[in-house]
Amino acid sequence: MAFPAFFTQAPRIVLHDPLAQLLGASDDGRIEYGYEDAVRLAGHSCPTVAGAWLMTVHALRALYPGETPERGNVLVEFADSATNGVTGVIANVVSLVTGSTTDTGFKGLGGRYDRRDLLRFDQHDLSGEIAFIRRDTGAGVDVSYSAQRVPPSAAAMPLLQKILTGHASDAQKQEFGQLWQDRVRRILEAADQPGVITVSQRQPSSQVH
Repeated sequence: MAFPAFFTQAPRIVLHDPLAQLLGASDDGRIEYGYEDAVRLAGHSCPTVAGAWLMTVHALRALYPGETPERGNVLVEFADSATNGVTGVIANVVSLVTGSTTDTGFKGLGGRYDRRDLLRFDQHDLSGEIAFIRRDTGAGVDVSYSAQRVPPSAAAMPLLQKILTGHASDAQKQEFGQLWQDRVRRILEAADQPGVITVSQRQPSSQVH
């Protein structure tokens, strides 16, 4: 299987995971993630997965300016519930990169490296969709994403309707896939354009666990 070439051209990020280093999964604890990793996790590439990827990368870069982000050191809060809309899909991508989980993650060793209760939902005091908060300093950012800034091709939805009703030819199915991924590519390329990804600083918190 070959991914579209633009997957590897999307923003990438390197994190330091002290648990991976301790357990010998990485000799220096550094792990690089790319958009293709998010696609493998989700099983597909779409505007939601692209947005989740971009929000995570931009948030971590803002939280750790000039530093390597530390995996397992970030509390992530969502304004929505885990089952509302595409929140669960986004949370899975965020968890992949940050290591933050609800109650399903690693329980820790000797009181360290616990990855549980670092992914929280129904947090209604956020100014964005997601808050990323450093556990060591309390610094945080709120992040939002607008896919509407990069509209789909006018031909995409009529083709999708044909596919869903069983009336599309093989050529039309292929065309739809190309148009769908072309929008994903444009979203990833537009990450630094105003309004696509919005990052705002939060007041430092002293209540991070």
